[in-house]
Amino acid sequence: MLLEAFRLALHAIFRNALRSFLTVLGIVIGVASVIAMVTIGQGSQLRVTRDMESLGTNTVMVVPGQGGMRQGGFTADRPFTIADAEAIQQDLSTVAIAAPYNITGITAVYGNQNHFTQLVGATTELMDAMNWSIAEGRAFSEAEERAGRPVCVLGQTVREELFGSIPPLGQTVRLESLACEVIGILESKGATSFGEDQDDTVAIPLKTFQRRIAGNDDVSIIFIEARADVSTVRAIRDIEALMRDRRRISSGEEDDFSVIDMKQIASILTGITSVLTGLLSAVAGVSLLVGGIGIMNIMLVSVTERTREIGIRLAVGAQAGQVLMQFLVEAIVLSLLGGVMGIALGLALGALGAHLMAIPFAPDPFVILVAFAFSAGVGVIFGYFPARRAARMDPIQALRHQ
Repeated sequence: MLLEAFRLALHAIFRNALRSFLTVLGIVIGVASVIAMVTIGQGSQLRVTRDMESLGTNTVMVVPGQGGMRQGGFTADRPFTIADAEAIQQDLSTVAIAAPYNITGITAVYGNQNHFTQLVGATTELMDAMNWSIAEGRAFSEAEERAGRPVCVLGQTVREELFGSIPPLGQTVRLESLACEVIGILESKGATSFGEDQDDTVAIPLKTFQRRIAGNDDVSIIFIEARADVSTVRAIRDIEALMRDRRRISSGEEDDFSVIDMKQIASILTGITSVLTGLLSAVAGVSLLVGGIGIMNIMLVSVTERTREIGIRLAVGAQAGQVLMQFLVEAIVLSLLGGVMGIALGLALGALGAHLMAIPFAPDPFVILVAFAFSAGVGVIFGYFPARRAARMDPIQALRHQ
């Protein structure tokens, strides 16, 4: 009986193919939206996690002031010195690396080409800690760093904007009043979770930055990597105590610096992404409800149109349960077709979104299964009432229907 009901359902659906497609469109949109939103949301979370792991799971940054790092990297609060970074690394047993660096926006010029980019005054320790790999040439040496030599390493974006197909190694790039020799090109790292281009950067020795760009010995940020066997909470506690002592902050006074735990930032970003994904998926799920109402509506219309057919079936001996099963299966098949098309569309949209946003494509099999099961449930719930109406028809009255 079930097989025959399924055959009759397919016949009725394909007899009115356009109407059937328009009927399940709400289911298709709802399922596709949920799957696409969840896929993109999970890809974003995975991207945030990978970005933070690339810096290490036990890294923190120390910046002047309680407001954190501002536009351009500098703050109006009392800056650090190289001696602060050296004290953190030498005096604290919980710290493996303490790398000072400065950062600002600057226009890089080569010939008649210019490009506004991010200039980083770095140390060799910072380049190692932040996993800056060299694609061509070399990084600056410790001797060049100590001497403040005018040498620079370019990100891939800066290379393309300034040089195009011209080999950049050995060429001279002007950074405001500083003319520096290009000695290396960084490996491409792509965009961060915030959409920032990590390849749009120029790195020079920190002392070169201080003498030729900033004109002082200030340090705006200290990048710190805690020892592998030490928690960042303990390392932060030690860093705060040392910096309060070095900056002569008495008991009861607020810190004039901030210690930012990268793990906490990743956790906050992941939480925000999860909430947004859940909200968007809930909104998209409303389409499933709308689609279910559409199925119920079209099935009621179908019952009315096929009143004489139902009357004939009941008159020749069909049971009410058989008529109920016929229309219920038809509604379920419509929902399942919508679910299958919605899954395919949702995965395609998720893959497209992941490609455009440069995030991993991370579909969730559980969500796909739930969406498919929910679409089947919609067919059962919203298809039952029209099917029951058909099964309860009086055969005599049905045969009289015009």
